[in-house]
Amino acid sequence: MTKKDPQGEQVWREELPVGGYTYTRDSAAEKALVRKIDKRIVPTVWILYTLSYLDRANIGNAKVGGMEDDLGLTSTQYSVCLLLFFVSYVIFEVPSNMLLTRMRPSIFLTVLCFGWGTVAACMGAVQDWKQLAAVRFCLGIIEAGFAPGVAFYLSSWYKRHELAKRYSIYYTATAVSGAFSGLLAGVITDHLKLARGIEGWRWLFIIEGAGSCFLCLFTWYILPDWPSTTTWLSPEEKFIAVQRLAADGIGNTGTTDQPTHSQAARMAFTDWRTWMLVVMYMLATGSQTIQYFIPTLVGQLGYTGYDKQYMTIPVYAVAFVFILAFCFASDIRKERGNYISLAGLLAGVCFIVTVAVDNEHVKYGFLCLAVGAVYAVCPLTLLWVSSIIDHPAEKRAVAIAIVNALGNSASIYGSFLWPSSTGPRYVQGFATTTAFVLLLAILAQVNKFLIARYPAERLEDTYEGGPAALEGNAVVHEKESASSV
Repeated sequence: MTKKDPQGEQVWREELPVGGYTYTRDSAAEKALVRKIDKRIVPTVWILYTLSYLDRANIGNAKVGGMEDDLGLTSTQYSVCLLLFFVSYVIFEVPSNMLLTRMRPSIFLTVLCFGWGTVAACMGAVQDWKQLAAVRFCLGIIEAGFAPGVAFYLSSWYKRHELAKRYSIYYTATAVSGAFSGLLAGVITDHLKLARGIEGWRWLFIIEGAGSCFLCLFTWYILPDWPSTTTWLSPEEKFIAVQRLAADGIGNTGTTDQPTHSQAARMAFTDWRTWMLVVMYMLATGSQTIQYFIPTLVGQLGYTGYDKQYMTIPVYAVAFVFILAFCFASDIRKERGNYISLAGLLAGVCFIVTVAVDNEHVKYGFLCLAVGAVYAVCPLTLLWVSSIIDHPAEKRAVAIAIVNALGNSASIYGSFLWPSSTGPRYVQGFATTTAFVLLLAILAQVNKFLIARYPAERLEDTYEGGPAALEGNAVVHEKESASSV
C-alpha cells in the first residue's frame, strides 16, 4: 500500500511480508548483503576495466615507443587509427547493452574481455597504418559492450546513492591503467627492444593483450549475475537484493514483466532526458580524448626518452584522487549536477593556465589538475543516467548505451584536436577542450533545473497494482524523495 503526506511530496510504504520475508531499509541483513556483493563485483569489474583501458589506450605509449617511426605514421594516419576505434565502438554499444539484459553478465563480460585481449595482441603484428586501423576498428566492436554494460550492471545491484562510490572505484581503473601503462610501456619498450627480433612496442601490445586473455578466465566464476537469478545467494538474500532496489525506485532485471527490445529502445529514444545527457557526455568524453596525447604533451614540456613515459604517471595519479573525491562526495551529498559543474569549471581554468604560462613546471602541474578534473566529470555524467532514468531496467540499459555510445562519438572528432602541427602549445586542442568543459558545467545546471521542473514518473506509479505489484514490493518503512538531481 502507498500513502502520501498532505502535501503529496513524499511516499511511505507499509511493511508487508512477501514469501515469508520482509525487507527493512538499512537492516543488518541488507548491509551484510551489500558487503557480500561488494567483495565480488567491485574488485572484479575494476580489474576488467583496467585491462580494457590498457588494451585501448596503450597505442599512445606505443606511438612514442617506436611505432610511429617503424610504421612511418603521420599525424593524420594516427588520428584515423584512433577514430576508427570509436566508429565501431559507437555503432555496437546499443545492440550490445540490449543483448546484456537477456544474458548472464558473468559470461557476457568474460567473453568480451577474452575477445579484446586477443584483438589487442594482434596489433603487435601490424605492418602498416592500414592494418593498425583495421585492428583498432575490430577492437572497438569487442569493447563496445563493456563500459555501458558495466554501468548498467552496477545500477542493477546498487541504489542510486550507493552507486557513485562503487563506480568511482571502478572508474579509477582508467587512471591506474594510464599510469601503469606508462610504467609498463617504459619497461617493455626498453628491456624487450628487439628481443627475439621483435620491436619493443610490439611486445607491449602482445604482453598486455595476452594478460587480458589470461585474467578473464577467472572472472566468470566470481561475478554474480542479476539480483533475482544469482545462484549463490540464498532466497532471502535474493529477495532483499530485489526489494531494496524497488524501494529506491529502480527497475529490476530478471522480472516477468519486461518490455521488448523495441519497446525499451522507443522509450529511451523518446525521453528528452536521454538527449540532454547525450550532449553532456559528448562534451565530457570529447575532453577526455586528451588521454591519447598525454605522452606527446609531456614530451613537449622538455621530457625525453623513457622519462617521457614515466612522467605520465603523476598525471594519472591526480586523476585517481579526483575521481574518488568527486564521486564519493557526490554520493554523500546525494548530488550530481553541482559536482559536474565544479569539476568542469576547475578543468577549464586549469587548461587556460596550462596554455597561458611559459614555465614548464607550472604547465605540468596545471595539466595534471585539468586532466584529473576531466576524468572526474565523465563518471559523474554517465551515472546521472541511471539516477534519473531508473525504470524499467531495459529502458535504463538502452539509455545508458545511447548516452555512452553517442557521447563517445565525440572522440571521433576529438582525435583530430591535437595535430602535431599545432605544437608545442597545442592551442587548438586546449581551446576546444576548455570550451567543452565550461559548456558542460553550464548544462549540468540547466539539466538540474529541468529535472526538478519536469520530474519523471515514479516506479510505483507505473504499476496499476501499486507497490505491491512490484514483485511484492512495498515492504519498507521509508520516506522516498524524487530522483536525485
